Amino acid sequence: MRYNQLGRTDIKVSALCLGSMTWGSQNTAPEAHAQIDMALDGGINFLDTAEMYPVNPLAKETQGNTERILGEWIGASGRRQDIILATKVSGKGYMNVRDGAPITPASIDLALDASLSSLKTDYIDLYQLHWPDRPMNLFGGSINYEHMDEPSIDISIILDSLNELVKSGKIRYIGLSNETPWGTMKFLHHSEISSTPRVQSIQNAYNLLNRTFEIGGSEVAHREDVGLLAYSPIAQGYLSGKYQNGALPKGSRKELFNRLQRYEGPYAEEAIQAYLDIASKYEIDPTQLANQFVTTRPFVTSNIIGATNMEQLKLAVTSIDINLTKEIEEDIEKAFQRHGNVAS
Repeated sequence: MRYNQLGRTDIKVSALCLGSMTWGSQNTAPEAHAQIDMALDGGINFLDTAEMYPVNPLAKETQGNTERILGEWIGASGRRQDIILATKVSGKGYMNVRDGAPITPASIDLALDASLSSLKTDYIDLYQLHWPDRPMNLFGGSINYEHMDEPSIDISIILDSLNELVKSGKIRYIGLSNETPWGTMKFLHHSEISSTPRVQSIQNAYNLLNRTFEIGGSEVAHREDVGLLAYSPIAQGYLSGKYQNGALPKGSRKELFNRLQRYEGPYAEEAIQAYLDIASKYEIDPTQLANQFVTTRPFVTSNIIGATNMEQLKLAVTSIDINLTKEIEEDIEKAFQRHGNVAS
């Protein structure tokens, strides 16, 4: 396993991070705990969750299950010191958490205290804002910018609130998620002029079908040391090929919840097939090819892998050993030049 510096902190996180958004819906607590043990055995020291998880289904009855399951593992194992723990506070509009309240000092306090209780810990290593409160095209929307005016809490107020929580010891560092280069730079600017906590990472979708982070985001990551925590590295399973030609595997996320349309645009299947063909040409599992592509980008601090069974997780963990030769990289770039960003 390789380890990378988290922003400008003294923390080194594994190049692979274990995601958790299926725990408490598609995965039981024992299954989740087995995943954590396998990940740690493979050298992973970084775990990511969120107060809103699990996401399938997005329901009030299951909201918070993931943090509680992770907290059970922390309490039973006594291994809190062995992991770098990241979680997130939900943004405006998610009605199953605080009735869709925006991110304010009050909502941050409520969310953090609930997360600490569920996770059975007294501090969070990386506390992230799950998505911006300002109007944006997110989660599969158009990548075109649309100007929409709507009031939102000033960034300086949010940073002042987070600063108090850092001082209290409840949070070590802060990060963003589903944010733009403009938004990231605004946070950095405010922290510089107010001596409040500096953003150390940004968690955005990034995969072979969606490389939009490279447009602006990668330069911010490089010049400002705000590395990408990449989620959806295998495009929610589409880059495995299991949904090709209209296939709908029993028990898959698509079959259970009828979601994932962000990867079903008019040109997506053709693009997916191009990457599947590259994997076949070099006799590499397609999910390992997709994962290792993400992991090896110079602006990626950690690649957030996820699985619903141990076979999937083993493939993800061992993807770190795949050698992406110059020839493979060239084939990937040729495919991208033909197909571009077919998802967002």
